[in-house]
Amino acid sequence: MKIAILSNGNANYSTKRLVEEAEKRGHKVTVIKYKNCYISLDEKHPNIYYKGDKLSGFDAIIPRISNSMTKYGCAIVRQFEMQGIWTASSSIAITRARDKLRSQQILTKAGVDTPKTLVSRNTADIDDLLEQIGLPVIIKLATGTHGNGVVLADTKKAAKSALQAFYLYNEDGTNILLQEYVKESAGTDIRAFVVGSRVVASMQRQSLDDDFRSNLHKGGLGTSIKLTDEEKKLALRAAKAMGLHIAGVDLMRSDKGPVVLEVNASPGFGIERVTGRDVASKIIEYVEHNATRRNSKDRVGA
Repeated sequence: MKIAILSNGNANYSTKRLVEEAEKRGHKVTVIKYKNCYISLDEKHPNIYYKGDKLSGFDAIIPRISNSMTKYGCAIVRQFEMQGIWTASSSIAITRARDKLRSQQILTKAGVDTPKTLVSRNTADIDDLLEQIGLPVIIKLATGTHGNGVVLADTKKAAKSALQAFYLYNEDGTNILLQEYVKESAGTDIRAFVVGSRVVASMQRQSLDDDFRSNLHKGGLGTSIKLTDEEKKLALRAAKAMGLHIAGVDLMRSDKGPVVLEVNASPGFGIERVTGRDVASKIIEYVEHNATRRNSKDRVGA
């Protein structure tokens, strides 16, 4: 197979691992810095160019789109989709996952348990909002990532100040969410790595100080953990609801049972180092099975 990995470059650990496993299995792999691509919008020829050359002939693409390049990265993925090339993650699924409000709406509609969440553009509603959700409360930007754009407010005054600050420096209209604080899991969460219909690795992340955020990017400590059957089913249901076949599902263990915090469309591979699980090979196996099957159907249909 000829596989393209859309990434920020070869130095990225997840990209290196995917290339390593794909080549080990005999595939030809091209790493494409999608931010350096340009597209030709033509009625009959949806072409993509990279370093002056037209990209073509790929059997599959594996998008590894960064949060800061979501719009342009997804435009490139869409262009490949218009060419009929199989993609491990669709452009619409990536876009949905990057918007926390949209994700929350999709998960809620699908019956996936999540912390209670409120959205408001009016700081004058703070008394009513806090009465519904309680204190302390987590306030986050809908487009935040790696624990950025998230604060914990312990008092009404702090919550109001945080909201006002977010609104003041948030001229692009990004939604702001107020979310229930799960105190029994403060500073701890679980990352379940989903590939297809399986959870292929899972780890617990714990902050090393008083920070309520447990992200590894914030210095959190990861340890391997075994999920319960309920947690596995919840992670798979969340990924399916978002339309993602490769996803990092973040969970918390609450007194009411596990809840989904977020579904990540381009989860990092640090979980391999923590758990010793070979995530990259599972992704390549998934690509082999599904891209080959889709391409075979296309040939039969032709």
